[in-house]
Amino acid sequence: MQDFKSFSEKLKNLSQDGFDEMALDIFQFQASNNPVYSAYLQARGIVPNEIKKVSDIPFLPIQFFKDLEVISFPRENYEGFFSSSGTTGMITSKHFYWSEAWYRKHSQDLFEASYGPLQSFHILALLPAYLERKGSSLVSMADHFIKESGSIHSGFYLYNHKELVNKINFLSGNGKKILLLGVTFALLDLAESGLKLSDSEDLIVMETGGMKGKRKEMIREEVHDRLRAYFYKDKIHSEYGMTELMSQSYSKGDGKYTMPYSMRVILRDANDPLSISQKSQGGINIIDLANFHSCSFIETQDLGKIDADGKLEVLGRFDSSEIRGCNLLVQ
Repeated sequence: MQDFKSFSEKLKNLSQDGFDEMALDIFQFQASNNPVYSAYLQARGIVPNEIKKVSDIPFLPIQFFKDLEVISFPRENYEGFFSSSGTTGMITSKHFYWSEAWYRKHSQDLFEASYGPLQSFHILALLPAYLERKGSSLVSMADHFIKESGSIHSGFYLYNHKELVNKINFLSGNGKKILLLGVTFALLDLAESGLKLSDSEDLIVMETGGMKGKRKEMIREEVHDRLRAYFYKDKIHSEYGMTELMSQSYSKGDGKYTMPYSMRVILRDANDPLSISQKSQGGINIIDLANFHSCSFIETQDLGKIDADGKLEVLGRFDSSEIRGCNLLVQ
């Protein structure tokens, strides 16, 4: 019998070459047990038993998380849900989870695989807008990182830029690395604050994306240029995650993300969302094996490209993405 624990154990013990097998196993399970995904497949005329390759698995448009409960087990088995941020009047996504503790530990494992133990960091989280609402998966992850760091100096910050700058200056050179994890608009606000920051080799600046209606949208190169200048950094790091996923990927510079063991990106044709792209650029489809409780196969609203080393670069978002693809399932 497939249950939360059996899937989590399979993921924990996943071998390097076992991704396809687990993805196909999860697909067959979700095709039968996830009412939203099952109805979507039926509307597209997909016969699940005929899917034999990962490249043939259909991806669910992410918009469905705004309108429906995308779950693969009975509703009473879920602890709660994460909700997305959005400007006033927007419908936000809901991602139901079976265990917040499991999500937090999984996020820790992925971070430490890229950066080493959390205990070697002071974690400074600059997350206004996220902290000011309930249900943010990013805040849940950051809160766990803060606690696991074991540092009395780790903590959250809203708009108290002076206190944050003083803390960074104080911690520089004390033997631990400093992770400044910040939403993009807040890091830009800090960079324009006029507050004097010391040049710290210990500091890693990591942006999580998002203007959240606070500032005009900017291309990544412009954002990183401003942040590099203020923080005295050659590289700005980035985290790529979203409410509808349980896994995160990280970039150590130039906006190029390395996928963790639980994720894979498959690009779709920018002009035909139902076809795989034959180019290195297209719409971003994500397989997240950690989404076994929900839907592991998500058609995002992002555009991206994959470089020669297999790293993902996020180029932007589709226009009119709010309505794209959702006429296939009418409730």
